[in-house]
Amino acid sequence: MIDEAAVKILLIGKNGQLGWELRRTLLPLGEITAVDYPEIDLASEQSTREWVRRAAPQVIVNAAAYTAVDQAESEPDLAMAVNGTAPGVLAEEAKRLGAALIHYSTDYVFDGTKGAPYIESDPPNPLNTYGLSKLAGEQNIRQVGGAYLILRTSWVYSLRQGGFVRKVLEWARRNPDLRIVSDQVGSPTWARALAEVTAQVLAMGMPDPAGWLADRGGLYHLGGRGSVSRLEWARKILEFDPHPEEQVARGVGEAFTREFPTPAQRPLYSPVDCTLFADTFGITLPDWEEALRLAMETL
Repeated sequence: MIDEAAVKILLIGKNGQLGWELRRTLLPLGEITAVDYPEIDLASEQSTREWVRRAAPQVIVNAAAYTAVDQAESEPDLAMAVNGTAPGVLAEEAKRLGAALIHYSTDYVFDGTKGAPYIESDPPNPLNTYGLSKLAGEQNIRQVGGAYLILRTSWVYSLRQGGFVRKVLEWARRNPDLRIVSDQVGSPTWARALAEVTAQVLAMGMPDPAGWLADRGGLYHLGGRGSVSRLEWARKILEFDPHPEEQVARGVGEAFTREFPTPAQRPLYSPVDCTLFADTFGITLPDWEEALRLAMETL
């Protein structure tokens, strides 16, 4: 049952890795209108505005994005419309309604050359179209202002659908010889943990999340605690596999990014430092390894 302090929430991207988890974690907070493409087309300003005005929410949670990193190189206009322009439109509509906006961004706004975990004030320098489009989304939201929360995260994964963890498990069941890059380092983030923390933050601001976020909102880093290379991450995935007997891989060998050319260049070192978020809200995500262990138990 929804209590009297509940709010109306518009969740965009209900079918994605994060959106699927958010539908469940946000449910106790209010009345949720959950949509995804093609119901809402974030590439269309008209569709985006119409959905917000129809739902008249007190909170907009945008978990939708154009996430095909390599494909974005050949579809830059579409990536920019969804990741760059639409967040600004959502910010305008949220401000008009006096609503709060929660939006997710990425470590790919950085070039990976810092050599240490990134903090919010580090200058962005995206290496690819996807990163450029996500940075544009951040900038458009901040330009509009209002009560917003931009959460820059890293290496989001889910056990429910595709992504690195599922791919590693599939590869290990098909290939005796498995090689994973060791020169890409990030902060793996379980979608369920990210969704749970999002709900916790919103719950703190009830029954007026926009008013509450007006003083605390802004740009924050929020990813799994710690950092790891894709190689070591893959080894842990196979170690925690609840069905190791199905693996045919004899182990995971080392490879390097240059051996696998892709249309989009990736940052090699992009862990995120989440100290500011922890200091502001008193919450941290679990250590990446512990979260992975918990996630694998859901298989």
